Amino acid sequence: MKNPCDLVKHMQAQARKKSAEVVQLPLWNEDQRGIPNEILRSALFTARNRTQKRRDLKADTIAVIGNGVIRYTGEELRQDDETVWLHLIHLARQQPLGRVVEFTAYSFVKAIGWPICGDSYRRLRDSLTRMQATALKVYSKRLGSGISLSMIPEFEWQDTEGKPLARYWVKLAPRLVQLFGDVHYSRLEWQQRLALPVGVGTWLHGYFSTHKRPHPIKLETIKDGAGLLVKRHDHLKEQVEAALKSLEQVGFLKAWRIEDDLVHVERT
Repeated sequence: MKNPCDLVKHMQAQARKKSAEVVQLPLWNEDQRGIPNEILRSALFTARNRTQKRRDLKADTIAVIGNGVIRYTGEELRQDDETVWLHLIHLARQQPLGRVVEFTAYSFVKAIGWPICGDSYRRLRDSLTRMQATALKVYSKRLGSGISLSMIPEFEWQDTEGKPLARYWVKLAPRLVQLFGDVHYSRLEWQQRLALPVGVGTWLHGYFSTHKRPHPIKLETIKDGAGLLVKRHDHLKEQVEAALKSLEQVGFLKAWRIEDDLVHVERT
């Protein structure tokens, strides 16, 4: 292939072949939800109280437990946004990424366990809109380089006249699949998550799901990883204890204890 023209044609053919490859998320069971481990081990979706005002972030470095760096631009995300994102990814896993995912507001709200009412529909639209206006950059050794994407590149819920569509439609970025890799994601037990109080309980459920045998973790590390603003140490311990009790009640944990500010857990 010495002819420059032949070389160009070959490169163009390779590019077309690469673009035609199907980019699809891993498949998991209907009663599970998949999400990259880097996300679960970070404060991207904070466990802060809904009464606390959301911050506006601009390329802010997000706390990560372990290796990796996450930078985020957009309105602060909370655990309820993670619930929405989890179910959206769940729907998108059945087809190549980049294709339209359609659903009704009713079916989505029902699936994530929110009350069937107008407030929940507005809350869903707000969450999807919030994640559309984002820039997420994830750097880690296993990725080899950074990945930059919008969490929800496209989202439509109303027509040109401002009337709600019968079916919402969303697109996710094909590069999202790189965050999952082959084994770098966790499968959350969906009914367990829905049964937990939204906040520290759901955050710990996600974090501990990334480890089959979780190592002891410091209370202060949980505080940073969950993005908590609590100032008093005794209040932090109370919140974590309440969350651990709820994890035991839903059957996720077999046992737990806090000794010398270290949280020890045993999964079922």
